[in-house]
Amino acid sequence: MRYAVLIWFFLLGHFCTLAQTYRRGEINLENFVEELFAQQREDEDYEDLYENVLQLLLNPIDLNKANEEDLKSLFILLPHQVKALVSHREKFGKFISLYELQAVEGFDLMLIERLLPFVQVGEDIQKQVPFWQRVKESRDAYFIFRVSRVLETRRGFTPPDTLSNGRLTSRYLGDPNSLYGRFRIQQAKDFSLGFTIDKDAGEQFIWDRSNQRYGFNFFSYHLTLYNRGKFKTIHLGDYQLQVGQGLVFGAGFSPGKGAETITTVRRSTIGIRPYTAALEFDFFRGVAATYRKGLVDFTILASHLTRDGNLTLTTDSLEQERSAISSLQTSGLHRTPTEISYRRQAAESNLGGNIHFQSGDRKFQAGVNSLFTTFSQPFERNWQRYNQFEFRGQENHIHSLYLGYNFQNHYLFGETAISKSGGTGAVLGLMSSLHPQLAFSMVWRKFDKNFHSFYGNAFSENSRPINETGLYMGLNYKANQQWSMSFYYDYFHFPWLRFRVYAPSSGHEWLGRVQYKPSRKILLFAQLREESKARNLRAADNTSNFYLLDQGTRYNYVVNLDMGINRHFSMKSRVMGSSFHFNQQTTRGFAISQDLNVDYQRWRISSRFALFDTDDFDNRQFLFERNVLWLFSIPALNGQGLRYYLLGQYKLGERITCWARFARTIYTDREIIGTGLQQIQGNRQTEVVFQVRYQFLR
Repeated sequence: MRYAVLIWFFLLGHFCTLAQTYRRGEINLENFVEELFAQQREDEDYEDLYENVLQLLLNPIDLNKANEEDLKSLFILLPHQVKALVSHREKFGKFISLYELQAVEGFDLMLIERLLPFVQVGEDIQKQVPFWQRVKESRDAYFIFRVSRVLETRRGFTPPDTLSNGRLTSRYLGDPNSLYGRFRIQQAKDFSLGFTIDKDAGEQFIWDRSNQRYGFNFFSYHLTLYNRGKFKTIHLGDYQLQVGQGLVFGAGFSPGKGAETITTVRRSTIGIRPYTAALEFDFFRGVAATYRKGLVDFTILASHLTRDGNLTLTTDSLEQERSAISSLQTSGLHRTPTEISYRRQAAESNLGGNIHFQSGDRKFQAGVNSLFTTFSQPFERNWQRYNQFEFRGQENHIHSLYLGYNFQNHYLFGETAISKSGGTGAVLGLMSSLHPQLAFSMVWRKFDKNFHSFYGNAFSENSRPINETGLYMGLNYKANQQWSMSFYYDYFHFPWLRFRVYAPSSGHEWLGRVQYKPSRKILLFAQLREESKARNLRAADNTSNFYLLDQGTRYNYVVNLDMGINRHFSMKSRVMGSSFHFNQQTTRGFAISQDLNVDYQRWRISSRFALFDTDDFDNRQFLFERNVLWLFSIPALNGQGLRYYLLGQYKLGERITCWARFARTIYTDREIIGTGLQQIQGNRQTEVVFQVRYQFLR
């Protein structure tokens, strides 16, 4: 009977067309991002977030091996949908084909369309084959190399000026080319081996052993083995860890607030994962392993790496000089003598672990986390009103307890932690499928002003879990196959001062989105978002050295239409705008864009033309742009002008794929772009990128 049903679905022409729409590993990433992120912001590390999306694409989840935690980590399935998929597998046995997803209760074509790129029905790994032979025969192996640059000359690449004292002004020491390379060979649930190399524009390509500079400025590597006896994971090199709700270990794909108002509020326990991004911070370097004993996983990690830092010399009571860290540099840039002087000035050592329990029926999970961090020099920050309770000293330790419980179509989760300072943090949340058409989520969080977590990434309004209390509520309503609506409201309070906010403050944020999808080829949505936050307001006489606060209120709106013209052509039209009210003044901004995309056999071409006009920086418009694989572009359009780009992809054969991209911004309200060493004389900025990927054993 089951095979008859499967054959029936296989023969459905509409579903066959759906399955053929995607090439493995290629989706409309732009639409996926639009749902996860309400509004792009400059303080987010989008490269690391998108890196995790692409890791999921390259390592699709095996439907026959995935547990509920794996399925929830995709941020696509609601609690009742996860339960339905697992129940289907338990009732009918292993999935034979992806076509069988349409037989899962409550799964429609729209949901399956979103899910397909991230899942597979895999084959069992033949472990009797020697390891190195599996490595040599792996079909998932590739090398990527990329060159990019800005064509206009920035001030940092011009000859230096001579100052009145005879000294020369600072300039970049390297060339304007950015170079990037990545090699990776992997087999899902078996092994992963790879490295990443990177040189930013302005950095020297130099071999200097005395200063530990070996050509590329950044080098990352890893070797990960999975399912070796009772060891779930064994890792050597660079890695991240995500367990609990991110109060201690919060690396990985954690989008937070966006148009997807339900599934993104919870952090998934995915354990150790290789670090493959080019960001030069927020990862561990060393060894880590997870050992499974019955229903309990034991994870231990040890890490030691150097960090870029600004050191100061202080004199103690015995009049002896000692160095201290005033700040750590996270830009990863080493272009000028000053930036190079920060390189590897501090060292950081970490020792930590996790104990994770999951009940036999997989409805309950609990665990504890601990992390001990030691720096080579003590932290002594430059004193400011707002940073009095930030971390100071040379050592920190943080410990947490987390729980999760699945009751029918409702999932409860939470974590509480305490750091060495005595500051605490807590997250408590709920995801609930109230009805097949209605879902609800809620998250309460509280982070003390002296709660110190260096690798935390919990659900919060701030970029770090510190100095915040808040309550979030989200709804998602799916009226039918075509119409859906989502909404969230978030209230937050900051008990202590913040940067540019020199008093305790409160705020709120809400977002509403209506989406209409009459067919697979048409997607129309409208979205409105309001955010209200306080910031400093100078006294009226402009002479007082204290600050008053005023509430800044920003509205953002988006109307978007995606349309597939035919099997080769598609288009995207968008109107977006904003207004910002602060200190009894209102400023505005808008952008309109038109995309045209072509997908024909070996060719893929994407293009866009956009116009923008904003009154000030607070109304800058963020437009996600398509780029070459592993590179992401979200320009902040500010001022008046236009921007366009053309991206081409061509598959030379089974093994070689090439990309080329040309993008230009032309401003009509200025003759100088940027400041400092990044300044460009003129009103246009042009970026070019060329990338090639070679896939082995294809």
